[in-house]
Amino acid sequence: MNENDFKELLPNPQKGLYSSEHVDSGIPVPKTQRVQLFSADEWEEFTEEWASSLRSSYHCVKRFAGAGDKGLDVVGFIASNQFSDGWDNYQCKFYDKPLTPSNVWVELGKVIYFTKCGEYIPPRKYYFVAPKQIGTKLGKLLANADKLKEELKDNWEKYCEDCITATAQIKLEGGLLAHLESFDFTIFDSVSLVRMIEQHATTPFHAVRFGGGLGPRPEPVIPPEDTVSMDHRYVRQLLSVYAQSITDDQQPPDLSLLDKDDRIRNHFRRQRERFYHAESLRNFSRDTVPSGVFEALQDDIFDGVVDVCESEHACGMDRLNATMSQAANVTVYASPLTSVTRTRDKQGMCHQLVNDRRLNWSEQDE
Repeated sequence: MNENDFKELLPNPQKGLYSSEHVDSGIPVPKTQRVQLFSADEWEEFTEEWASSLRSSYHCVKRFAGAGDKGLDVVGFIASNQFSDGWDNYQCKFYDKPLTPSNVWVELGKVIYFTKCGEYIPPRKYYFVAPKQIGTKLGKLLANADKLKEELKDNWEKYCEDCITATAQIKLEGGLLAHLESFDFTIFDSVSLVRMIEQHATTPFHAVRFGGGLGPRPEPVIPPEDTVSMDHRYVRQLLSVYAQSITDDQQPPDLSLLDKDDRIRNHFRRQRERFYHAESLRNFSRDTVPSGVFEALQDDIFDGVVDVCESEHACGMDRLNATMSQAANVTVYASPLTSVTRTRDKQGMCHQLVNDRRLNWSEQDE
């Protein structure tokens, strides 16, 4: 490609095709090209993340890493976490060119050898996954199980005999040869990179891995008022604060307290809405970002409000209102959830922290 050819691929500034996004982030790189920049470990991580999108097909997904993996990379266990109950293997091959037969002979040999040894039963399916995908010759072999078997036998001595284990030479003879002859070679296949990226987009890892921002967040659903539960600690703590502000009764307050003062009832409604906004953000995070992101955001809110919450206040209501004001001002720019986090979410997280006994509205530790 010469310089003029390269220029043809770029937005033309005279046509106004550059944007602020180009200045901020550069020209977008297609996802199929971005995976070419991964390291071998990142490719395996990506494959494990992608396999999680197939959770309806598997009991669990596990990545085997390091030496001595016996030909296993990312495994989807079908009915339990045991090989004996069925499994699929996704063999990660990270090369700078499409896979050729010589790249996979030893992997096929490992499956034949270790299933013969009883290390695991044959997988239901065995897929090769590679950022450069598979070449034409290997593709044709994977579509012709009989020819694949014969060529593995022909290439065993060169590619498998000394490479399956570091401790022994594995000759293709006797029982091992008979096992290979009876082995079902139709289980071997490959997965399209485009399909992997499309399915990866349904996982919580996609936005962090490829960028592009989070999708739209659904509007929070606030349960009806007649479903208020005293099982929530934040509810009991709020009632204790309200009791302190409107009555001298020392008895443990209950929900009937809300009927005694419209101001208190409206205040409680706002707090409950904030709590369920935060709960909806928690649920949204489970489908859109890796685990731990929401909890890290909660920690940021805690760090931002705890000193205010634990300061001296004339009453519990003052403590509550001061903490809510502080929560609204906490910046959360470091969180992957920042684009979908609203003021109500930050305030509602304070009630979640009360539920978790990390904060208190009332000195009475309900």
